[in-house]
Amino acid sequence: MNKDAFKNVAAEAGCARWEDLTARPAELYARADEIRSPFARDYTRILHCTAFRRLKHKTQVFYNADNDHVCTRLEHVAHVESVSNTIAKYLGLNDELTRAISFGHDLGHAPFGHYGERVLSEISQKYCGRAFWHERNGLRLADCLELLEDDRRCLRNLDLTYAVRDGIISHCGEVDENGLRPRDELFDLAAFDSPGRYMPATWEGCVVKLSDKIAYIGRDIEDALALGFLTRAQLGELEHAAQRSGALNTTVIIHDLISDVCANSSPEEGIKLSRAACEKLNAIKAFNYKYIYANPRFEPYQRYAALVLRSLFDVLFGMFGGEYTISNVQKRGSDFPGLCASFADWLSKFCDRAVVPPGPLAEKAGRCKNTKIYGVLADERVYAQAVIDFLSCMTDKFAVKVHSELLSY
Repeated sequence: MNKDAFKNVAAEAGCARWEDLTARPAELYARADEIRSPFARDYTRILHCTAFRRLKHKTQVFYNADNDHVCTRLEHVAHVESVSNTIAKYLGLNDELTRAISFGHDLGHAPFGHYGERVLSEISQKYCGRAFWHERNGLRLADCLELLEDDRRCLRNLDLTYAVRDGIISHCGEVDENGLRPRDELFDLAAFDSPGRYMPATWEGCVVKLSDKIAYIGRDIEDALALGFLTRAQLGELEHAAQRSGALNTTVIIHDLISDVCANSSPEEGIKLSRAACEKLNAIKAFNYKYIYANPRFEPYQRYAALVLRSLFDVLFGMFGGEYTISNVQKRGSDFPGLCASFADWLSKFCDRAVVPPGPLAEKAGRCKNTKIYGVLADERVYAQAVIDFLSCMTDKFAVKVHSELLSY
């Protein structure tokens, strides 16, 4: 086993790129008695932000808001942190960095899981000329959309370190890869123009990227069995494909894969599984796509998710009025009270003060010292992005709740 094999290449204080990896878009306020490392501070900033809390009501694979035992996006994040922490500690990597990346890696997911992501991407392509994908949206959320109160009660951007921001946008685990190695160049993260385009910049980011796949592959099977998406006969097919008899649940799958990664990874070979374990992982993933992710039972849910997101976008997009947009949204509050109140509040935080109407919104906006990404809402393309941002941050529950207002008279 390769215990501590990566100790000399870990993202630790004193390493060659430490200053660059811990650089932030803007400096955080300092505390004289601060005892946390930069990555530990990022972890708590993510933990305390509202986007992290919303993960408990965002779909992982199965939409079932009333079933307490169905895996949510928040549980998945906890699984990824557990897997990556175990691997990082064993290999001698910085587990504070893997923890921060793991907790932040799915902040950018849309409501209704990957299907909601596809719907928002279609809308974004039409109105903004670019695709929506949750890895880039996660970076956008971390850099621009999520705010935390500082020690003077001002709301500011998260301003996470480069290494954590990089781990968020580069975590895509949909591509079947093995022997992951970090890229050499620490370039502007805006260069990521598609999921999985570049490897993470750190070994720790590579660990999270593989851990993401390890974490979801077994948990989705358990939910599918519990909800009747799989039969025991199909599970037998899976056991044959995975070349394992007896129990094949998420704990067994995760244990086997973690042990294999730790036994086969090295700075020379990369973060990797053995050939046999990699084939088993890909066999399980192929089984999941065949019997779970492509299951026709998802079709009614997919149509409903599309209806909710498209209807909400159309209603909000129709309220555009340039610099008077926030006032327009407020005027529609009698028709759609929850939707309009929350959207007006959203816009007030990210628009120039000049276009925020006097009153409570203006008072709150005065505490927001963040980047004003929407400016004065000068054109429809900027406004369309604002609506997409707002929708992407919704939980499933909230999206359903405000959509119900569209049906009221």
